[in-house]
Amino acid sequence: MASTQIVGLMLSPILVALSDEFNVSVAAAGQLAAVTFAAWAVSVVSVGPISDSFGRRPVAVIGLTLLAASVIASSFAPTFGVLMGLRIITGLAGGMIPPNSMAAVADVLPADKRAKAFGLLMAFTSLSSVIGVPLVALVAGIGGWRVPFLMIGSVLFICAGMQSLWFPKSQTSETRKFSFMSRYKQMANISLFRTTLVANLLQRMAFYASISYLAAYLINSHGLSIGQTAIPLAIAGIGVVIGSMAAGFISALRRRSQVVSACALLGGLASLLMFSIDLSAWGTVAVALIGITFISVGWPTFLAISTEISGSSQATAVGMLGASNQLGGVGGAALGGAFLALGDFYTVGFFCLATVLISAVVLQLGMGIRPTNQES
Repeated sequence: MASTQIVGLMLSPILVALSDEFNVSVAAAGQLAAVTFAAWAVSVVSVGPISDSFGRRPVAVIGLTLLAASVIASSFAPTFGVLMGLRIITGLAGGMIPPNSMAAVADVLPADKRAKAFGLLMAFTSLSSVIGVPLVALVAGIGGWRVPFLMIGSVLFICAGMQSLWFPKSQTSETRKFSFMSRYKQMANISLFRTTLVANLLQRMAFYASISYLAAYLINSHGLSIGQTAIPLAIAGIGVVIGSMAAGFISALRRRSQVVSACALLGGLASLLMFSIDLSAWGTVAVALIGITFISVGWPTFLAISTEISGSSQATAVGMLGASNQLGGVGGAALGGAFLALGDFYTVGFFCLATVLISAVVLQLGMGIRPTNQES
């Protein structure tokens, strides 16, 4: 999970280098992240019924192998167009992993333990922000932007080999009939799940806009080099870990929708301040840490809610929620880049605040208070 997540976030510290290499603007280079998230969204929403019907292990091995191959190929991309095409393949392969992995965890845990388990899983996955993304910045600063692709692709090949040996075989997939659209219809008919999808989409747009343009802001506004953004990105990434851990406890609260809404609003306000106020580089990083921490609470909470109400279609539910996550990445990268091109970095901050404000309204209208019997 951590290695896969790095693939989605690794472009942030090398946007300026890619801009220089291919003679495009930073905003245009940011669209590499947008196409990755778009392809990821298509894959993540499609793979759920396959995993639910045929088992977790084949999806894990095939997905990781394809992902590793596409990432390594990206290191040899001769043009911006080729790199964009490879990032589409990367997104399609990467989207196979998260819903399959989280459904495998849900398979072996009772509902009352899943919230904390997902919080821990997301916290560990967040090592991609704390360690992976800063490591990309450090390696790119030393060896150029192509080297991180080779490094991460090699790690993914190792993961594919390990999972081919050790990933648990499904005990029930042989008796399940393959059903594709019926599983989507089942989830789409649940109003709480629809609310969760929309709220998650909006909050992830704010998250990805903040994290995608943080390094570029530090480079352009504070004169940092790519390598010098490694520690600031690691500090900001700690916020994902903290927010994910907190979500494990927030998910069990009766008023979890109100708490998640408040956290999202605080995170959006911090993003606005981060991109708008003339702070020192480290002051900017401190505000980024606060913003990322609060915005990160929603995603694991929504995961726990989805598995509570999905029955035998857990991978489908997680995949649909993951699609909203990746579409949030598309919106965060693409619309964030559009606002940046129209104005300056402060417009990205306003965009983040506006999206979390709408998400808070959606949650209050569609979720309400959690019933005491834990039925949604």
